Amino acid sequence: MGLSIGLVGLPNVGKSTTFNALTKAQNAESQNYPFCTIEPNKAVVPVPDKRLDELAKIVKPERILYSTLDFVDIAGLVKGASKGEGLGNKFLSNIKETEVILHIVRCFEDENITHVEGSIDPIRDIEIIEQELLFADLDSVQKRVELLSKKAKGKEKEALAQLEVASRLLEHIAQGLPVVTFEAFESEEFRAINRDLRLLTSKAIIYAANVDEEGLVEDNEYVKLVKEYAAQRGAQVIKLCAKVEEEMVEFDDDEKAEMLGSLGVKESGLDQIIHEGFDKLGLMSYFTAGVKEVRAWTIRKNTTAPKAAAVIHNDFEKGFIRAEVIAYEDFIAYGGEAKAKEAGKNRLEGKEYIVQDGDIMHFRFNV
Repeated sequence: MGLSIGLVGLPNVGKSTTFNALTKAQNAESQNYPFCTIEPNKAVVPVPDKRLDELAKIVKPERILYSTLDFVDIAGLVKGASKGEGLGNKFLSNIKETEVILHIVRCFEDENITHVEGSIDPIRDIEIIEQELLFADLDSVQKRVELLSKKAKGKEKEALAQLEVASRLLEHIAQGLPVVTFEAFESEEFRAINRDLRLLTSKAIIYAANVDEEGLVEDNEYVKLVKEYAAQRGAQVIKLCAKVEEEMVEFDDDEKAEMLGSLGVKESGLDQIIHEGFDKLGLMSYFTAGVKEVRAWTIRKNTTAPKAAAVIHNDFEKGFIRAEVIAYEDFIAYGGEAKAKEAGKNRLEGKEYIVQDGDIMHFRFNV
């Protein structure tokens, strides 16, 4: 899909440890010193979906294939990153290539783990990162205003319209406000500007509060502060213990459930992050279910049936005739395709059909 989630935060907040757990492999070097991660580590992570497991119990396929998400572990930012401190410009450009930001925030004390700012203060840490993102956006928009001003002198209509919006945007950012709160955020002119600039504070943010084991059950004071801060910005906070998540990398589902239960937790913080990220990217899954494989196919929300078919193969869209659809709930309730069809739960849908999350589909096409 070409969509990704970038992990950001100050050095030594648990980004690489979280990344290791996400990818279920120790392939992101994790050490106790700043700038351990220089080049961004990238990984494709399966999206946990119990519905596929339930389908597999009925169909008994040879394999199960889940939807996936791309995660990018971006090196720790520091104060002054927008001016090049700590290789900041390189790291900021890496963030531009992502669609959603996962901001890892340290919410525990441990004298054995160095903090680049010398103390634990999650709100200060968040503000350092977000200020650097804002400074980078200010610089980008300033340059765009200068470029549009030159074009507007020639009375170029499109440039004039964009200049008016870009000038207001520059003023907005200069007041210390993120791009996502800009009043013309949904306008065509803003979209045209942001298509190239990919402004950092225009991206959706998920805050991940990295706690110790004790902080998993009950929110500590640091987590409470982060939740307060995020609520003011309409953002989601997910609590996790990166160390525990990494320890569970080799566990099977039962062992993982037992471990989480012993810690008083129902669901892995990483699973919550993956699901929230999938949603923030505007993605959903439909399924195909056969003896060779039960598979989730990733599409954007509000996708039509022909476009959904193209995810399997372009020819499916070109020669689209109809889609056979069974809702997930009906497929499970009737114990499979045959009985769901007998009960009249199989539908034939045309080109205008908007695919629903969890639809089980078979495409009729002719090329």
